[in-house]
Amino acid sequence: MEQDVRLVVCDMDGTLLDEEGKIPDKFWDLLDHMHDRGIVFAPASGRQYATLKKMFGHADMITTYIAENGTLVVNEGEVVSTTPIVRDDFLQALDIIRAIDYRDAGVVVGGVKHAYAERKDAPFVDKIHTYNRDLVIVDDLAEVDDEFLKMAVFDFDKVSPRVEQELKALPSTSQIVISGEYWIDVMSAEGNKGKAVTDLQEYLGLTERQTVVFGDYLNDLEMLDRARLSFAMENAHPDIRKRARYLAPSNSSHGVLSVLSMLLDM
Repeated sequence: MEQDVRLVVCDMDGTLLDEEGKIPDKFWDLLDHMHDRGIVFAPASGRQYATLKKMFGHADMITTYIAENGTLVVNEGEVVSTTPIVRDDFLQALDIIRAIDYRDAGVVVGGVKHAYAERKDAPFVDKIHTYNRDLVIVDDLAEVDDEFLKMAVFDFDKVSPRVEQELKALPSTSQIVISGEYWIDVMSAEGNKGKAVTDLQEYLGLTERQTVVFGDYLNDLEMLDRARLSFAMENAHPDIRKRARYLAPSNSSHGVLSVLSMLLDM
């Protein structure tokens, strides 16, 4: 049955992207259909804004982005909202990560202008460049003049409970989010994809009943509460499956496309 859908917010990895990390070919026809009907499609990702724009670069219909795990919302090139890390919290987290000598881990910081990293060895840069196309290597992150939105720790041996616990010593003005098997994010306590969806809804004059949300991992939890039509992918983390109202087929089965085709009566 066709719904009054006006906004579709979709996570990327494990959700829209297939098992090879690619946007399904049939998505573009669906995007054309949504555009013709005035439906806004917004990718919502831990990725950098510049990276998301690159992924959808040839699709002029996509002008709305939720980047850096919801700490940056952009519509038609205009910044709708930012939720930066408290500066002192960032400096404390940086000290913690720099002191880690028992893991092969590094940090990349997402700013409004660019993404930044100190570590410049090829294996690390290759890993973070996938998510941060506009990357600047610096000598000292503490000296960078930018508004920091998210600090992401990449651990080559998967997320370490010990590292997570050390970061939890940060003040309550910050939060620690496990955003993937290899990633721990440090963000403002107020920042998440749910807040980003709310900011976007208010900006566009839309409601939860007009919004569809798709997600698969823990950094998608809050945004599932901002849509009447909230979908967890079949491959989603158990907590996401519990939180969402509905279940979509897996990303490898192109579940986002299947659900949207049904909702839009295609």
